[in-house]
Amino acid sequence: MSRLPSGYVERPWRLEDASPVAKMVNAYTLNAYGREVVEENGLAAQMQMPGLDLLTDTCLVEAPDGTIAAIGLAIDLADPHVQIQGTGMVRHEDHGRGIGHWIADWIEARARQAIAKAPAGARVAVIQTVDDREVSAKALLAGKGYEVVRHFWRMMIDLSGDRPVPIWPEGISVRCFDPEVDLQQALLAGRDAFKDHWGHVDSSEEEGLERFRHRVETDPDFDPSLWYLACEGGEIAGVCYVEPLEGTDRATGYVQTLGVRRPWRRRGLALALLHHAFSELMDRGHERCALHVDSDSLTGATRLYEKAGMRVVEFNHAYELELRPGTDLTKRTLSP
Repeated sequence: MSRLPSGYVERPWRLEDASPVAKMVNAYTLNAYGREVVEENGLAAQMQMPGLDLLTDTCLVEAPDGTIAAIGLAIDLADPHVQIQGTGMVRHEDHGRGIGHWIADWIEARARQAIAKAPAGARVAVIQTVDDREVSAKALLAGKGYEVVRHFWRMMIDLSGDRPVPIWPEGISVRCFDPEVDLQQALLAGRDAFKDHWGHVDSSEEEGLERFRHRVETDPDFDPSLWYLACEGGEIAGVCYVEPLEGTDRATGYVQTLGVRRPWRRRGLALALLHHAFSELMDRGHERCALHVDSDSLTGATRLYEKAGMRVVEFNHAYELELRPGTDLTKRTLSP
């Protein structure tokens, strides 16, 4: 493993780091691609996510003056522990000192700890996603043996002009999510809808419900009136979960989740949910709506968003490093 420069020290994150970490991340992303991506209180809630251990899953590099020079995060929450999500950032004024290499080595070392927990014979890999404009990060990951395996888009629409009118398929009604009664069924419906998403891994329902509940109960910006359930009879056919802000931008709503279960696809339900979300955001005075999508979506989501009038505004690349070869338990193709 590479070494940190003299005077720089590493340690895990602490809960009281939420504010300085958010400021460091936002300064980085504002410089790199012109927007802030983290809201401090939301980050504090995420730092307490069930299954995330700050002592083992995070690292923070302090500069000689005690300020944060870099951060690393390795998310390995879900059994069967075959796909670890890594994130690393180095403050711009600290580039060129080898700190990025140290962070990448730390992420890989932490990710390799998942191998012992993964099923025998299963492939294990770590993925890091970077913006296309992060030239040095792309070069660093390529030099560490990572390969580009997927591309993702950030798409946006300006909420101006005529208000979209959702056209609901026959037999479908829409209502807002009620955390007191819908928690488990909404989780199961969302999991069912996203089992056709590239990279999906079947994981523990119990663990998923615990994290879902934590999100609903602790996210300071959670608004159930912006979470929509499309139902037919007593079944949830599709879900659309909207956040009232993107990063720190409260003029932009963000579609965090949009999914329709297989039996209800190709009936216009996803477009109706999207138009419903746009209309509601316009009522609240939002100027824009954004989301992220797999550019080669197995279910054709990009065509839906383009039909709705959304445009691509950012490109991201998923870099993957195989840690152990074996049977791939992640979704790669749209199987029957």
